[in-house]
Amino acid sequence: MKLDMLKEKLNTLYSKETCYPECRNQWNDNNKTLGHCAIVALLINDYFGGNICKIKVNNISHYFNIIENEIIDFTSEQFENKRIDYADYDIKTREEILKNEDTKRRYEILKLKVKLSLIDEKIHNCRICLDMVEKFPNSKTVSFGKQKDIVILGEAPANNGWRKSGVAWYDTNHKLLPSGVVLQKLLNLINLTIEDTFFLEAIKCYPTDRKYLNKCGINCKKFLFMQLEEIKPKVILSLGDSATKTILDFKYKKFSDVVGKTFDIKGFKVIPIYHPSPISPLSYKGNEEIFKNLNLEDIGVFKKAVSLI
Repeated sequence: MKLDMLKEKLNTLYSKETCYPECRNQWNDNNKTLGHCAIVALLINDYFGGNICKIKVNNISHYFNIIENEIIDFTSEQFENKRIDYADYDIKTREEILKNEDTKRRYEILKLKVKLSLIDEKIHNCRICLDMVEKFPNSKTVSFGKQKDIVILGEAPANNGWRKSGVAWYDTNHKLLPSGVVLQKLLNLINLTIEDTFFLEAIKCYPTDRKYLNKCGINCKKFLFMQLEEIKPKVILSLGDSATKTILDFKYKKFSDVVGKTFDIKGFKVIPIYHPSPISPLSYKGNEEIFKNLNLEDIGVFKKAVSLI
């Protein structure tokens, strides 16, 4: 990855949640780099080395990088047309900057978004299933939650879901889809919301025919585990037979034989559940006891939850 590529990618990933808390009320899409200088300097250092430097701009601490005697400052535009004097700087270590817990938290969020965005690029450029799928118009295959302990794993993008709306479980009118309504009722049993959990699809693109599900699932498996290795969830709830077949590394006779059981797959705890589609009579009733009996302490969920807001 080149510097200009990282800058372009970061411009799509800045958010109010990754902004410095004292600047958060002033953050907007017209000033995306506001309150991001420290964590961006850390990320540039991750990928390109060099020094992380600190100066004062109008009595405000500002971080930038020096790489091979060149000043690299991705967040200077937050000061609009103010002239920045880079001469009187102090070199700061990563350890010094990361002593601040909020800075560390925001850095981890933005770093994860960058890594997942790079995987999304690989997915978008993949051509293995090209005659069987339609690509996401927004090239986004990860829905971020407020914490990453639980990942909900769907089978494939729905025709009227987030591949068009850009928001998982919602349609283009920002109305919760019927499956989302059922899932939210189930999550209520463990005091969570849909927005609390990460959401991935086992199949990353939209299959034009359900007969392609198994083949696409096999082809997408490597991307799925790339994403999971970055997110590092404590438990994965796989929705329905197709998603479960993709993630489990063994064959089973009947889906009902694995529903509600916990499987260790490549270090991840996977619990298959019935798909929450209201078309299925088991969408809520078949999952109710599973959710009620989820022992979140036993499977390690929330013991050290990482809040992403």
